Amino acid sequence: MRRRTVLTAITASLLLVPLLAACGGEGGEKAGSKAGSTEITVLAAASLTDVFTAAGAAYEKEHAGTKVTFSFNGSQELVSQVRQGVPADALVTADTKTMDGLKENTGEPVVIAKNRLTIATAQGNPEKIGGLKDLSRSGLKVVLAAPEVPVGRYSQKILDGAGVKVKPVSQEPNVRAVLSKVELGEADAGLVYVTDAAAARGKVTTVAVPDAQNAVASYPAAVLDDSKHSEEASDFVKWLASPEAQKLLRDAGFQAP
Repeated sequence: MRRRTVLTAITASLLLVPLLAACGGEGGEKAGSKAGSTEITVLAAASLTDVFTAAGAAYEKEHAGTKVTFSFNGSQELVSQVRQGVPADALVTADTKTMDGLKENTGEPVVIAKNRLTIATAQGNPEKIGGLKDLSRSGLKVVLAAPEVPVGRYSQKILDGAGVKVKPVSQEPNVRAVLSKVELGEADAGLVYVTDAAAARGKVTTVAVPDAQNAVASYPAAVLDDSKHSEEASDFVKWLASPEAQKLLRDAGFQAP
């Protein structure tokens, strides 16, 4: 009789475990996550990597209910992701042409910043490059971004404008790849954005391109039509034009929109 009583008590306890786990699990899940938090994914041009990482942290601090996740790549790659239906909420490209090509996929874009190009050389500029014309010098290893990449189009535009013919040793998928080639000594020089060269200070030397020979890159931002969090994505895009976000962009070397 005593054994039967003990077995009955054990069985009852075992039956209670799933119920307690279910109740405790629900409460524990809420305690272990941000109640009501929303995660938005922003597809952004590679040249925004450093400043947007800082901007995302600043935004999350101001907006406790929103987490911002970034996916950085060349603008042309971001376009492919959007067209392939990769889940995302907002898009920021390094030129208006790329953004205009996605009119059927985005809301109204707003330009949040501008940028210019510079020549990046190996640290100390051992080849004594003085300007764009030197990039055509025989034996000089120059790397550019591919022509379908915004910085690649800007590069070709300023080279054509200066009447300079360059045969690049490679054409890279984004500006960070161009910069990396120069940093690693695989190229003597490359055309990159001023902001990327600034982020690599101490690893490369820059040679300024005069404004009259330069090109202005515009960075439009827009909410994606397929966003599952369009309200939060819209808030983030609007915030990029705020004084705090603009200060972060200016400090990183970007120009006012």
